[in-house]
Amino acid sequence: QVPLVESGGGLVQAGGSLRLSCAASGRTFSGYAMGWFRQVPGKEREFVAGINWSGSRKYYADSVKGRFTISRDNAKITVYLQMNSLKPEDTAVYYCCSDRGTVGPGMGEYWGQGTQVTVSS
Repeated sequence: QVPLVESGGGLVQAGGSLRLSCAASGRTFSGYAMGWFRQVPGKEREFVAGINWSGSRKYYADSVKGRFTISRDNAKITVYLQMNSLKPEDTAVYYCCSDRGTVGPGMGEYWGQGTQVTVSS
C-alpha cells in the first residue's frame, strides 16, 4: 500500500492557481505532521510548507509565503496545498510527506511519489 498519493498537479499559466491534494493511509497520517516539498532536476528537494497534526502550526518557505496555503482534513486523511499567484520558478515535482515528530525542512518519514507542476510564462 502506497503511504501517500499526491494529485492535482498540471500545467497552468503564470498568475494562476492549483490545489494539490495528498491522500494518506491511516498509519502515515494519524498523529503525524504533514508537509510539501518540491524538486527540480539537478537540485535538492526543498521544503515548501508544513503543518502539525492539529493544524494549529503552519510553516512556509520564504519563497511561497503569502501565495501558498497548507491545510489538512483529518477526517478525510488528506492534506492540501493551495497555490496562488504561481510563477514559472514554482515549476517542479511536488512531494507530500509525513513525519511523527518534525515539522519543517527536516521532516520526511514517509513520502509520496510526486506530482508535476508546470507554470508557463
